[in-house]
Amino acid sequence: MSRFIVFDVETPNYFNDRMSSIGVAVAEGGIITETFSSLIDPETHFDRFNIALTGISPELVYGAPTFGELWEKLAPIMESGVLVAHNAPFDMGVLAKCLSAYCCAAPRFFDYACTVRMGRVVYPRLPDHKLDTLCRHLDIPLDHHRAESDALAAALLLIDYEQKGLVVEDFVRTYDTVTRRTLPRGKAPLR
Repeated sequence: MSRFIVFDVETPNYFNDRMSSIGVAVAEGGIITETFSSLIDPETHFDRFNIALTGISPELVYGAPTFGELWEKLAPIMESGVLVAHNAPFDMGVLAKCLSAYCCAAPRFFDYACTVRMGRVVYPRLPDHKLDTLCRHLDIPLDHHRAESDALAAALLLIDYEQKGLVVEDFVRTYDTVTRRTLPRGKAPLR
């Protein structure tokens, strides 16, 4: 039985190299076993667009932990299974940039899967495979661009995919946090 760490991040600006919020939902055996969310002080400027999109402002994150401070609490969760996100290359890239910027002790390689890619296989006839489209189709509640809601919704999508017979492990890839790239299939490093 695989343990999937479904996560979503929100960012303060168009650089997408810091987090202002993270949400995590752990899925095991077809159920959600754990959730976690936190605002994060990105220690950088906020763009108006991001504030309007996420509802997160400098005032809201005042006093919140930085990513470096939060990683101590997040690491045991994030390193305990396969990471999953909706449009995972984005979230994996932000995670890698934060790990580097804060010199966090973390594995160089993370196995991950993308619920967008899986959704295209399970629901090929939908007009698109955005998170809100899939959630509407499946009647999954969503407060979009709120990290905790997006992570929970993506976890419920993952569970739905598994119930439909999708083998999630077939979609698992390896992400290199140093080069910030997905490794080609068959090139996963020995660990």
